[in-house]
This record gives sequence, C-alpha cells and structure tokens, in this order.
Amino acid sequence: MRMRRKSNLEERLAACGDKILYLDRDVLDFSVKDDRDLLDIASIFGNDNPVELEIGCGKGQFICELAKRQPNVNHLAVEVSSNVIVDAAEAVIAQGIENVRFMRGNARYLDCFIPAGLIRRIYLNFSCPYPKNTYANHRLTHGEFLEIYKRLLAEGGEIHQKTDNMHFFEFSIEQFSENGYGLKNISLDLHNSGFEDNIVTEYEKRFSDMGMPIYRLEAYLRK
Repeated sequence: MRMRRKSNLEERLAACGDKILYLDRDVLDFSVKDDRDLLDIASIFGNDNPVELEIGCGKGQFICELAKRQPNVNHLAVEVSSNVIVDAAEAVIAQGIENVRFMRGNARYLDCFIPAGLIRRIYLNFSCPYPKNTYANHRLTHGEFLEIYKRLLAEGGEIHQKTDNMHFFEFSIEQFSENGYGLKNISLDLHNSGFEDNIVTEYEKRFSDMGMPIYRLEAYLRK
C-alpha cells in the first residue's frame, strides 16, 4: 500500500535546507556518468573527515545515533521517498546533529554522485528483501548493487548488513561470495551473540520483540 503523502511536505522539505541533497539528473540511464554530477562532499560538510553511508535510512533512527557516536565522521544517508526522508532530516535538525546529510534518490545512481573510493563503510539495515525471485535485482545485495559499492568503497572499506529475513540473508551471502567480497563476523542470532555496540533500529526492535533472530554480516573486498 502506498504511503499517504504528508501534509505540507514541500514546505517541510524546504525547511530542512541543506540537510537533504537531491540526486536528480537529466539522464535516466544510471550507467551513464558525468563528472559534473559528482558532489564535493568535503565542501558539503566543511571538512575532510572520513565518510560512511547508510542506504535505506528510513526515519533516521540508526544514522542519528551513529553520528552522535562518531562525531568526527561524516555520514550520508540515502532514502528514495521524500515522505520518509523528511522525518529523518527533521530529527537531525531537532537533535542538533551536524555530521549527517541525507540524499533523496535511487541507490542505483549513487556512484553518479559520490566520488569513487570515498566511503569507508556502507550500512544496509533491514533492506526490503523483495521475496519474489522476479524482483531479485531490486535487492540491495544483488550483484548489480555490489558492483556500485565496489566503486564507492575506499581501500579497506566494508559493508555491514543486518536483516530479519533468513532467505534474504542467504541470498546476500551468495551474492557477496560470487562478486569478489570476503565475509567475516557472520551472526545468525545477533542479539544472543555477545556483539557489542549494536545500534538497534526501529524495525530491529520490532522483530526482536517477536522472538525473531537478527542476522548480521560484514563484507569486504577481497584482494
């Protein structure tokens, strides 16, 4: 079911000012690149701090907490829906968090806007599993996306994934392994694993309270 458009959405987006970057371009073919579309991330944040990226940030609970824990890291958070990203941007403003910028747009265009080799860590938290096989290429761990992440990641960069969906997790492990990534710190029950410093998202708490295990992994590019 499509989410109802928020009232005063355009006014609320405008009030968020430069907290939201819009990944809009005239060329719809995401395979076509133009250096003029690349963002000057250092200028946007006003510093040369390392950069981390969350894809599919929802209402921003995770990225807000992460940014507070890592004040010397710049954080980009991507969300395709204006209806959702406005809540996240407003949360950042309300909490006075300065090291987060949101990007409204499709993840397939990320390497059209983010310079190559910039991102030290990518977070994929409870991405839509698209359970029907006919939609497999929409999954954020499909090989097509993994190739985009390769271009974005800095040397030694990592991808951290969490999900409640076992089949999606198995699919992700296969895709990472088949596309040049190594895996480490794989957990089939995160909350009973002794893992420290986990940031619990809204979805994560809901699934965990239902007794569902949380799956987690870290992926890195094999040399």
